[in-house]
Amino acid sequence: MPDLKEEKFDVVIIGGGASGMMAGILASVGGAKVAILEKNSTLGKKLLLTGNGRCNLTQANFSNREFVEKIGKNGKFLFSGLSVFGPRETQYFFARLGLKLKTETDGRVFPQSDKAQDVLNVLKKSLKKNGVTVKLNQNVLDFEIKDAKIVCVKTADQKIYAKNFILSTGGKSFPITGSTGDGYNWLKKMGHTLVLPAPALTPIKIKESWVKKLSGISLPNVEIKILQNNKKITTACGEIIFTHFGLSGPAIINISKYVSRNLSQGEIFLELNLFPTLTQNALEEKLKIDFEEYKKKDLKNYLAEYFSQKLALTILELSKLETDRKIYSLGKTHRNNLAKLLKNIRLSVDSLLDFEFAMITSGGVSLKEVENKTMRSKIISNLYLAGEILDLDGPTGGYNLQITWTTGYVAGKSSAQSH
Repeated sequence: MPDLKEEKFDVVIIGGGASGMMAGILASVGGAKVAILEKNSTLGKKLLLTGNGRCNLTQANFSNREFVEKIGKNGKFLFSGLSVFGPRETQYFFARLGLKLKTETDGRVFPQSDKAQDVLNVLKKSLKKNGVTVKLNQNVLDFEIKDAKIVCVKTADQKIYAKNFILSTGGKSFPITGSTGDGYNWLKKMGHTLVLPAPALTPIKIKESWVKKLSGISLPNVEIKILQNNKKITTACGEIIFTHFGLSGPAIINISKYVSRNLSQGEIFLELNLFPTLTQNALEEKLKIDFEEYKKKDLKNYLAEYFSQKLALTILELSKLETDRKIYSLGKTHRNNLAKLLKNIRLSVDSLLDFEFAMITSGGVSLKEVENKTMRSKIISNLYLAGEILDLDGPTGGYNLQITWTTGYVAGKSSAQSH
């Protein structure tokens, strides 16, 4: 077997996604000789899919405390990084690269062009300007490790040496983009602890068959409560979409990680509140007044003023009321039972859609084993970690890409300073 070709750099980055490119730019600006190893034939393949191809690259909420709260229990890990490179700094960074931005509903920040490709283009241009070596179609096979330090990384035809290494290989979501969990296996072999990776920001499969009849129907403002053993796990409010397999939409996707974390512990139910702005008593009073005013109407036509005809008929079926029932024929018991149903439609969770459909991965490298001020591994002294490989994930709205920019920035800057 012929000897492998050898190369030397100050910093080698494995993974050319969002965090890897950010790390590459910062390490090179810091004076390091940098190489990025990417298994795909192009950089940023997954970045092009974000925001439905528009790239919701950050969140306009400049409060680090509020940002951290959105991330949940692991959010505090980001305080240091956000203080250096948070949403405000991210917008300045891209503006300096010549990318024009705009802010939409709920603080979602997009390129003015609505093209994720433009985000990728400015990053690639900056990598080139700063002299970063980009090696595409590189399948990393193994690492040579000695005395808790990486000596080199091995590919099929090369040994690539460096003083510091950054692992930014992503999670397991959207495997067609190359995110197949390789980094998890390497880190486990190095002695790192993994929080079990699970699909996050993914639609939910529902057991009830009637849901399929409503496929394509969306509701803009529904409260969703997750229950297990009659105890509330969490509550969310927002848009939901009925599908042929269950439920999707922003509100469902944002709560999916709570389903993922708890489903192995027993059956989970979702309760849908179709009138979240009204209390039970207020809705009963509203129906009482409306039914008096519209008593000659069919109940299905009254409900169709609030919902689609299909959903109105489904509500009647769930209420065990005839589809041609006149409002004047309903007594107080019928009316109040209908109000209870509208405030509490219970659904049984079957499962989550797999990594193939998940936007991100929940779980990853335990944050207890990573220095939050530098992103350096506490197990391997010259290894830095960035992006989705870390046990960090947030809701939709630019939070997850901001995590990749922040951790990539810190890892890149720190690796250059210590080389």
